[in-house]
Amino acid sequence: MTENEIAKEVVDCCFKVHSTLGAGLFESVYEAALAFEFDKRGIEYTRQEPIEVYYEDELLDVGFRADFIIEDKFIIELKSVETLEKVHHKQILTYLKVTGMKLGLLVNFNVDLIKDGIHRKINGQL
Repeated sequence: MTENEIAKEVVDCCFKVHSTLGAGLFESVYEAALAFEFDKRGIEYTRQEPIEVYYEDELLDVGFRADFIIEDKFIIELKSVETLEKVHHKQILTYLKVTGMKLGLLVNFNVDLIKDGIHRKINGQL
């Protein structure tokens, strides 16, 4: 699947999870529910995947983890917060930059309408 095809599937899964569970639960609940939806749809993913960061060809011992990496080319960062802050947007952009991936979604499930909680992030051009 292309990054855009993955994005469409992920957004569909987010809508399903949010319409079933609603807002206000812990991030870990939404993560587990999304994993369930990905499994049902045959979407390949890893959860809580460590993200390696290099500085001058040296691997740094840091603790970044992506909530989901889909098919080794798409990152999903989940939140369940009252308001997304600038740092949340920067976080996923940094993940995209250090992994070289081009597309990701920042998803906040603590919203009345999930469409207001989904933010598409691009690293470079698609």
